[in-house]
Amino acid sequence: MNLLIVDDDGLIRDSLKIMLELEEGWTAQTAPDGNTAYDLCAQSPPDLILMDIRMPICDGVAATTKIKTAFPDIKIVMLTTFTDDEYIQAAIESGAEGYLLKSTPADGIVERIRAVEKGAYVFDKVVRISAKKAITNTFYNLTERENEVLSLVASGLSNNEIAAKLFLSQGTVRNIVSAMLVKLKQRDRTQLAVHYWKNQGRG
Repeated sequence: MNLLIVDDDGLIRDSLKIMLELEEGWTAQTAPDGNTAYDLCAQSPPDLILMDIRMPICDGVAATTKIKTAFPDIKIVMLTTFTDDEYIQAAIESGAEGYLLKSTPADGIVERIRAVEKGAYVFDKVVRISAKKAITNTFYNLTERENEVLSLVASGLSNNEIAAKLFLSQGTVRNIVSAMLVKLKQRDRTQLAVHYWKNQGRG
């Protein structure tokens, strides 16, 4: 997998590069800001970008929007120290597939990169709590159980994992997901996750 690490802190860039290139078949380039990242994507598009939020010249949200517009197949995961709701919402709306904190252990970052590579959306637990802290019912046309399942789908859990967590059968979870697809007029689980993160708190 070809990766791009975007961060204005040289030590963080170099440390992440060394760590990630320990994984077999992984290579990593680095960039100090969003504009440089965009130029690198134009030259040789990476499979996935780890993007800092606050950077000079071009910040992470602006860069994600710019890159996603030109290269929609490139997956982007925000990797930052900030848990502010406005940053989280802006990152989601810009098209990012994940939002992780720099305090995430190295093996956790690798695990989540692999999950995103397979089509999942990944959000740090603290980030999920921050994003949802003022929300009691995300979508009012869904039942309480459907909202519960939807939040877990959006967090990247499989039907099997949701079933185990909620003490339901896999068939029940599958039926709930199917019902939500119809109610929310979404095509698949990925679209459900995107819809969830883009519309939290709007009812």
